[in-house]
Amino acid sequence: MLYPLVRRALFQLEPEVAHELAIALLGWVDPLLPRSAPHGAAGLSQDVFGVHFPNPVGLAAGFDKNARLPHVWSRFGFGFAELGTITARAQPGNPKPRIFRLAAQQALINRLGFNNQGAVSVAERLSAALATRPAIPIGINLGKSKVTPIEEANRDYCDSYRRLAPLADYVTINVSSPNTPGLRSLQNTAALADIIDALRAVELDAAAPPLLVKVAPDLADDDLRDIAALAVERGIDGLIATNTTLERTGLPPGARHRDEAGGLSGAPLRDRSTEVIRTLFAHCGGRIPIVGVGGIFSGADAFDKILAGAQLVQMYTGFIYGGPASPGRVVDELARQLEAAGFAHLRDAVGQRAG
Repeated sequence: MLYPLVRRALFQLEPEVAHELAIALLGWVDPLLPRSAPHGAAGLSQDVFGVHFPNPVGLAAGFDKNARLPHVWSRFGFGFAELGTITARAQPGNPKPRIFRLAAQQALINRLGFNNQGAVSVAERLSAALATRPAIPIGINLGKSKVTPIEEANRDYCDSYRRLAPLADYVTINVSSPNTPGLRSLQNTAALADIIDALRAVELDAAAPPLLVKVAPDLADDDLRDIAALAVERGIDGLIATNTTLERTGLPPGARHRDEAGGLSGAPLRDRSTEVIRTLFAHCGGRIPIVGVGGIFSGADAFDKILAGAQLVQMYTGFIYGGPASPGRVVDELARQLEAAGFAHLRDAVGQRAG
């Protein structure tokens, strides 16, 4: 109830300053808060790619870039959290300012450029933090270091994977951010197959976690078909659809910050991300689990993505605009949507409007 007032104050600050302040405050209060059971609702818990999810609403990568708060996210109602993006080398990212709010459109544009402390530092912190396992699954999102030549991407991803995979419930290969030069070229099926094969060849002390690939919303349908075929052929455990978009067709002419470079997220991405989910589901024949992300602000938004073929969903921009109570609210609204539509369990609804 108080969040609109808090948001008004935070939105007076430059977006990245507000974000860092929020992360710092959460880190400070984290040890003071009691541990709680993950938020759940009847018919929403499920096992996906061998991992148990108490509810299907997760935190998307990009919010907790340095894996500073793995224990916090369950308290907001999230059923899982994806941390990162993390690169093999620490890097500052792109010049500031690099995040822009489009409040009238419930959107953000960012060109952060994978700013993070690097795999070595994050692995050390996360290893200590995970001595006490979080109440929800933790995914790790991996990207390529900017200074690494594109032809050496495999080695870069493997360096990060070797350090961080043992700490993760699943690992995501991020080849779809628009803010690292050349990165999206790795969505080419030959390049992506090489990365997948290289990661699968890495020897770990424990069992390898499920491996997912995050795709861009700007791919043509033929490219999505090829990625789906590769996912089936290589036994990829899941696809995340989608990353941010370079398109601005969802914004009205003259919208503030419309012409800023970077990836657009939030409500204007909603329909396109859902369409990508539907396309991937059809091309995979429902054999590859899909995580839907892009413009989720309500249970109805989440339900649309599930009907299109997603088994899990993630929030980022919707969490920023909706506040701390929004994940739990989305979970409860989704449960009511399922019941009203006559589905006993979420799994019964997956892909029912994919045709």
